[in-house]
Amino acid sequence: MTHRQFIETAGARLDYQLLQPEGSTGPTLVLLHEGLGSLELWKDFPAQLAEHCGSPVLIYSRQGYGRSSPVRLPRPLDYLSVAGPDELGRVLDSLALEQVVLLGHSDGASIALAYAARQDPRVRGVVVLAPHVDVEQASVEGVRHTVNAYARGDLRERLRAYHGENLDGAFRGWSETWLNPAFAAWNLHQALPRIQVPLLAIQGRDDEFATPAQLQTIAHEVGGDCQTVLLDDCRHFPQNQARERVLGLVAGFMAKLPR
Repeated sequence: MTHRQFIETAGARLDYQLLQPEGSTGPTLVLLHEGLGSLELWKDFPAQLAEHCGSPVLIYSRQGYGRSSPVRLPRPLDYLSVAGPDELGRVLDSLALEQVVLLGHSDGASIALAYAARQDPRVRGVVVLAPHVDVEQASVEGVRHTVNAYARGDLRERLRAYHGENLDGAFRGWSETWLNPAFAAWNLHQALPRIQVPLLAIQGRDDEFATPAQLQTIAHEVGGDCQTVLLDDCRHFPQNQARERVLGLVAGFMAKLPR
């Protein structure tokens, strides 16, 4: 069963979808999209995830993305560690979810880690794909490359299909923050030791927005059980570029969570 509707929370209207396969049990997987993502840009990954894991899956577009309410710019420099997690907490409250596993990609991975550090007892585990826990030069160069593609190529029109009137706000809110020199000081180093739930961190070896140092930092600094996986022949989108491997890793992680 699939529900697609909106949450009204804190002055924002958020587009969400809840997948509930027949017979699904256990915690709800809550998907947190990347910096240019949205509910629809996950495409068929959430449905395949629900099937492989036998779990409900929640997907939503954060404020300023997809069909959700627009966001005021500029975004605060701590939007990944404060505004994003605050919004996630309101979503969990609005839908009265009692047990969840957070699954975030890129920016969404940072939000998932920051929220897990708050030690909400509803969070039973965390999966992060292509995570950022600090700002690397590779990240900045990757954003600059994307800005050039947005200005000169067809990226703008491809993204318009998913963001509509939110397009410029979504792109500028992401790119202008990451390229702000003051954002270089942002990190999650103080948050990571407070993560006590099981964690699975996955990255592509050829990630064009980060180096494997992100996984090394996570493994060294988190407070709970942690598994890191560096995937060959994979870049910044493991859920697309290494789909079957990621589905298997997440299903295995879910199966081992304490009940």
